[in-house]
Amino acid sequence: MITENYKNQNAELHRTIVEYGSGGGRWAPVVMNMCMENKTQDVLDYGCGKATLHMQLPFGIQNFDPAIPKYAQLPEPADIMICTDVMEHIEPEFTNAVLDDLKRLMLKEGLISIACREAQRILPDGRNAHLVIEDGRWWYEKVQERFKIKSVQMDDSAVTLAVLPL
Repeated sequence: MITENYKNQNAELHRTIVEYGSGGGRWAPVVMNMCMENKTQDVLDYGCGKATLHMQLPFGIQNFDPAIPKYAQLPEPADIMICTDVMEHIEPEFTNAVLDDLKRLMLKEGLISIACREAQRILPDGRNAHLVIEDGRWWYEKVQERFKIKSVQMDDSAVTLAVLPL
């Protein structure tokens, strides 16, 4: 679901830019509410970057990010699946496969937040770090094929979907 070349490019950004992949912590209150509603602490942060969500929670979670060696082990399904600021970074030919993987990994509820604009960061090969730039409606339809949509927030810059199993 990721080429070796692209994995290496992301790893380079993570190594050289301190704030790259460090936005997950802002989702901690939302994740805590999801955990309380579902009576669980079984959480997977898919595309965790620097694992800042994990740092903001009072319990351990699964962290997965193929570009960071200590988080590159394939994850196990979890009650709560979080995938924030990830899908826009996926190589376009793998978008469907990654969405299918998210579906496989989510047991009770999920949160998927996707930027719908160009990134401020540039990959080492010169491409924009957001490889898939589509509007919220396009993403909504892709996600709806695999999940029941619990709620959606959408504007010109991002779409955030709370999802449930079909």
